Amino acid sequence: MSIRPSGQASTRRRIAIVLVLLILLLPFLWLLQMSFKTNELILQFPPPLVFTPTLENYRALWHSAFSASFVNSLLSASFSTLFALVIGVPGAYALSRWTGRGKGGLRFAILVTRMAPPIAFTIPFFLFYRWIGLLDTVTGLVLVYTSFNLPLVIWMMQPFFETVPASLEEAALVDGASARVIFTRIMLPMVAPGIAATAILCFLYAWNDFFFALILTRTAARTAPVAVVNFMNYEGWEWGKIAAGGSLVMAPVLVFSLAVRRYLVSGLTAGAVKG
Repeated sequence: MSIRPSGQASTRRRIAIVLVLLILLLPFLWLLQMSFKTNELILQFPPPLVFTPTLENYRALWHSAFSASFVNSLLSASFSTLFALVIGVPGAYALSRWTGRGKGGLRFAILVTRMAPPIAFTIPFFLFYRWIGLLDTVTGLVLVYTSFNLPLVIWMMQPFFETVPASLEEAALVDGASARVIFTRIMLPMVAPGIAATAILCFLYAWNDFFFALILTRTAARTAPVAVVNFMNYEGWEWGKIAAGGSLVMAPVLVFSLAVRRYLVSGLTAGAVKG
């Protein structure tokens, strides 16, 4: 016999959840309201909670080099995520169906490549890019992010494919389906939650990267996180632009997460197969 919580207990639980969410979202909300203030209001103490909002900080951003940096971030994060999924998802599927020796060692080797600290690859990437002419290019950033996201895609997607019964593929083969049809029309729809969760993690890594973008770019391919730092200079910190830039940097991640929220929870909790 199950005991349902009373109405009062349910109300308390909702209040507790709302309070926790407010505490967790407080830094973001504080940054957001700063982006609509002038520098004088931002530095005022105590900070005013009621004020006349202004869009001047956002206008100043889009009339500066930040707009190009924002586009560079979108391009590098989107294309690197796409390429990592296009290459890594079939690789994970093949590895999940491999029954030969060395499977465990190969899985460990793929994971180890993701464990290496990025700083260990900085000098080789810099020298190689300078030699082939990829310094300060979006293409160079896409290649770097793809190389780091590819092991993550294979490592995360393999367990999702392993949860799909092999009997489904055998039945499709008996019905005359080709390997391409089995992969695209049977396997991919069943692991869609895992693909969504993996895509978000890959996009987050590429979008939030600061280290490689700082070392491998100058002006033409500068990304948004690096551009925001440029508002901190010897002449003073432009807090309004920093807050507006930080809010814009977080916006695509929030939009992307909301767009696939239907798959995200089930993907992160293992992607169960529906019968």
